Amino acid sequence: MRQRFEQQLVLGATPIGETKFPLRSRDELPPVLKALQYVFITPELNNAIFSILENKISNTKKKTGRKGMDLWQILVLATVRHTLNTNWDRLEHIANHDNLIRKILGVHTSNFGEDDYEFAYQTIIDNVSLIDEQMLFEINEIVVKHGQVLLKKKRKKNLS
Repeated sequence: MRQRFEQQLVLGATPIGETKFPLRSRDELPPVLKALQYVFITPELNNAIFSILENKISNTKKKTGRKGMDLWQILVLATVRHTLNTNWDRLEHIANHDNLIRKILGVHTSNFGEDDYEFAYQTIIDNVSLIDEQMLFEINEIVVKHGQVLLKKKRKKNLS
């Protein structure tokens, strides 16, 4: 059974909710990663998205005894792949060597004697390809609706 996400806090690991982002970056990836962080720390958004992932990924797979990637890691890598419109080779490089991505994945450590977790190339392909375009549209719809609710609350607060 795939886990939604279970961050094993080890010495030197940065919790996903405490990840800092470059505020002056003009790259397209930091805002997307910030949005993923918001999804991770917001329970109602988190539950809605993970229920989609569980219904389409976990329920259709046989229970083979292998753990596989967490649903969170699959979602992050699929989002990064589609944001950058990249190939599998670059995605594997990013997943294993980009510190900001690794912090959002929940596997980054600052080398206090702990070995870094590495994602195998074929594991990335096998797992990330489980998220299709239709699933991303459903997730995007949930995120947009949640964002609209936040904007309405902000506007009401400013009018008061």
